[in-house]
Amino acid sequence: MAETKQIKTALISVFHKDGLEELLKKLNEEGVKFLSTGGTQSFIESLGYDCQKVEEVTTYPSILGGRVKTLHPKVFGGILARRDNEGDQKQMKEYDIPAIDLVIVDLYPFEQTVASGASEADIIEKIDIGGISLIRAGAKNFKDVVIIPSKNEYAELLEVLNKKGANTDIEDRKHFAERAFGVSSHYDTAIHSWFAK
Repeated sequence: MAETKQIKTALISVFHKDGLEELLKKLNEEGVKFLSTGGTQSFIESLGYDCQKVEEVTTYPSILGGRVKTLHPKVFGGILARRDNEGDQKQMKEYDIPAIDLVIVDLYPFEQTVASGASEADIIEKIDIGGISLIRAGAKNFKDVVIIPSKNEYAELLEVLNKKGANTDIEDRKHFAERAFGVSSHYDTAIHSWFAK
């Protein structure tokens, strides 16, 4: 049984913006709404697309020098809510939580920062918290959500969009979830190795 889900809203939170243009163009053509923060939001708007600020959804600004931007129940509720769960749906209405169907993340470059010989303080700041949490949330709820955990998956998503429009099957979503846990596992292993030294 191929459970097909339509992508209506995409949350995009990426460190590297390269390679996004083609994907954004196709998503926009499919009528997908964009939601983003900071530099990514400015980048999306610079290409001429409308993009809602995450801050407008959460009613909180980016705080602690950018350490806390997406970590909010309205964002994570929108990703983790089960679309076939009556209780979840009721709470989404009650707390005005928008459904998020696609999450695109490109994590802070931790390994590159370590390799560059950066200071310990700079390395610590490149430990991604929001991004890794978005990846895990999107992957956990693959039944309803598409998770793109790094720019390495952009081409694959584009292929799906070109074939099926803004619709994905459960197999597509589970495949991306597997990739997502691979990315988060690799990332945490790199951080652990650095601490272990």
